[in-house]
Amino acid sequence: MGVTEPPGPVMDRDEVDRALARLGAEHEAIETSLLALQDHAGRRLLEGAELTGVTNERWTATDASITLLWAYFDAYTAALRGAREIRSRRRWSSREDLAELTEVLRGESVTIAGSTAATANAPTLHGNSGKLSERFSLVTLVDRMNELYATSLDMVVAADAVWSALPARIDLLAAELQRTRKLAHSVGVRPGEHPAGDDLERITRTLTLLREQVVSDPLAFWRPAQGSSAPGGGKPDTMVYDREARALEDVRREIDAVLTVRQDSEARLVKLRDVLSRADRTLAEARTARGEVLAKIAATEVPVVSGPPTVLQEAGTPVAPAVPAAGVAGAEGGGRTAAGPRVVDRGDRSARSPRRAARPAGRVQGEGGPARPGRGPVPDRALRRGPADAVERALRPARRGTGRPALSAGGRRTAGRPARAGAGRP
Repeated sequence: MGVTEPPGPVMDRDEVDRALARLGAEHEAIETSLLALQDHAGRRLLEGAELTGVTNERWTATDASITLLWAYFDAYTAALRGAREIRSRRRWSSREDLAELTEVLRGESVTIAGSTAATANAPTLHGNSGKLSERFSLVTLVDRMNELYATSLDMVVAADAVWSALPARIDLLAAELQRTRKLAHSVGVRPGEHPAGDDLERITRTLTLLREQVVSDPLAFWRPAQGSSAPGGGKPDTMVYDREARALEDVRREIDAVLTVRQDSEARLVKLRDVLSRADRTLAEARTARGEVLAKIAATEVPVVSGPPTVLQEAGTPVAPAVPAAGVAGAEGGGRTAAGPRVVDRGDRSARSPRRAARPAGRVQGEGGPARPGRGPVPDRALRRGPADAVERALRPARRGTGRPALSAGGRRTAGRPARAGAGRP
């Protein structure tokens, strides 16, 4: 808003016209500003909010200032209207009209009742003097309106800036807090059981209280800019909000770490269950195979061996060589037979040979040997050649032929020859 020249000599017609034009432009600017302040979103919020603290005190003074602004503006409008009426009386204003216009435009021609400022509870330009009325020039009145408008607009803009910034950010942080709390409950992080759960409860209480304070006392969270005279110079104080946001971020990272550990544990458990499942299947297959093997073993029949049981025992037991009957008598004396080797007592041979000692006592060579049907005992030399395969070789000619094989004096076979008479004689 412009500033008019101080009072001086009587103004001429051109000066009056220029002053009226300037005051008319200022009037339009003041009216536009007051209407904008009246319709400001912050002002509407302040009128409908339940304010506390610093904001309540400042809004009481600001509301009174806005009321006083409109009173000043009405007086300014009336003075400007009167000056225009005087100028419109004649096309060429007389000396008296110019003197009157000079008094209206430059002198203290505007009277404001003291009850107006008192009712508005607003300080006057020079302090609250308690006068019934005050007189102002148009220039002084414009300055007064500029001052009241600046303080009122600064308060409204500050409150609106805080309300526009903090509550929305607090709501976003509260929504993130709710998501974090649900995530914390899903991993078992609860108040009283885990430090992160206690931190979440504290952050919840702090954000709830912070939002209530921001809504009821926004100017408590406003930091004016140093050295700035423009209305609304400053920024919202987000120190408490930033601190709780950092705390929530720390808790969220901790919960993410717990969730990562849990997911890793679940993945390991899935792998373990898979291994156990495969082990169970392998064990079931082994049990099935064992059952099948046992069933096959139980169903298998062992073939029956024909013949008397003594056949196997005799086939695997070495037998003493047989001697003629005549040689038995000589054996009693420990002599030598005519056709065969010396026959000794079994006990005597057992005493000289450990292998013989393992045989049953009371048997002599030539007695109890494997007898062949219709033939004599097995030759001594054949039995001394080896175990059961020697017996088999000795018996083989008897199985193939029909006659009795002859044995020589040394126990050899004489195929096709009869044994000599008296071979067994001494």
